[in-house]
Amino acid sequence: MPIVVQKYGGSSVAGVEKLRKVAQRVKDKREAGYQVVVVVSAMGDTTDELLALAKGVSVDPPRRELDMLLTCGERISMALLSMALQEMDVPAISFTGSQSGIITTDAHAQARIVEVRPYRIHDELARGKVVIVAGYQGVSFKKEVTTLGRGGSDTTAVALAAALDAEACEIYSDVDGVFSADPRVVPDARKLESLSYDEMQELASAGAKVLNAQAVEWAKARGITILARTAHGQGTGTAVQELAVPTDHRLKGVTADAEMAVLSASEPIRLAELLEFLDARAVRGRTLDFEGQVGGARRTVITVPLADIHGADALRRELATRFGDAVSWREDLGTVTCVGVGLNADWAPLRRALAAAEELGAHVHAAHTSPLQLTLLVDKAHLKALTARLHRELLGG
Repeated sequence: MPIVVQKYGGSSVAGVEKLRKVAQRVKDKREAGYQVVVVVSAMGDTTDELLALAKGVSVDPPRRELDMLLTCGERISMALLSMALQEMDVPAISFTGSQSGIITTDAHAQARIVEVRPYRIHDELARGKVVIVAGYQGVSFKKEVTTLGRGGSDTTAVALAAALDAEACEIYSDVDGVFSADPRVVPDARKLESLSYDEMQELASAGAKVLNAQAVEWAKARGITILARTAHGQGTGTAVQELAVPTDHRLKGVTADAEMAVLSASEPIRLAELLEFLDARAVRGRTLDFEGQVGGARRTVITVPLADIHGADALRRELATRFGDAVSWREDLGTVTCVGVGLNADWAPLRRALAAAEELGAHVHAAHTSPLQLTLLVDKAHLKALTARLHRELLGG
């Protein structure tokens, strides 16, 4: 029997009735002739509630202890879903990330999967059971419980699909696939029938919350097609695969990210010294741009997702102590990113993006381009308007 891996996000399992609906969907898939492995996130706002508890006890909670605490959320979901399935006379068993054989690096809060040993999953599938796996977590070679960062349950699902040689990896959420922009910001956003791995990874890295960037990286490396679908109803969803279906537009999507810190450094700070400081504290940058001129000072701009920083206040104080006024920290800026293959084959998209920002009165603090994307760094107050304007300018909607 073919294997299918399904992943359900927190909103899809937020409450008993929603859990029962998920259980019915899983039962239907099993009765259609599949062996089913289900990856679940924590219910609703459970992770945020646990994080708030931790910060009520400690201003800067140790990352190891945060991992021990936050992994409880997915364990609640997996056990309840297993119970719901068994109430429907479907044999099921729940596993934590470590019980599932998900081996990671030992970087707490930002671990990466290095190997999957799904022996117990294979055994239980052979016994005719549905296997429920707690997403977002694993275990390091040092036997430490670890978490995979924001959206890590997607990565769990794709990694398991690769290890199990699954027929498909289905990612279920509240929306029917991936759209060309957030429909709450751009009502005319279009659902994309397909995206390439590279396009999806760029969108995910730039703030689109439908899929996790590391999950797409895994899918690309293993050739796993991801099907992003709605957990409510029977939509067609979006297929993320090696090659997307060609369209008439260079642009595939526009996304904004307001949850970031922007570090700006100037001489006499050595860039290597600043990067070494950030690496020592496991602070990952999303983009880095610097400019220099003969006889002049060089300015470096680094954008860092706030979700990847634990203890932002403490880090800001350390930066001030170490570098003084030479490094500034701002949280009033955000990015608007356009993604598409060949987007920057000429300067027309960037010219139109800069003109649109100027017409809206949005000051562009920095710009970043690559073969797949262009990003403008602007004040947060302009993010929604600029996202909608660029979608209209470059995609016609």
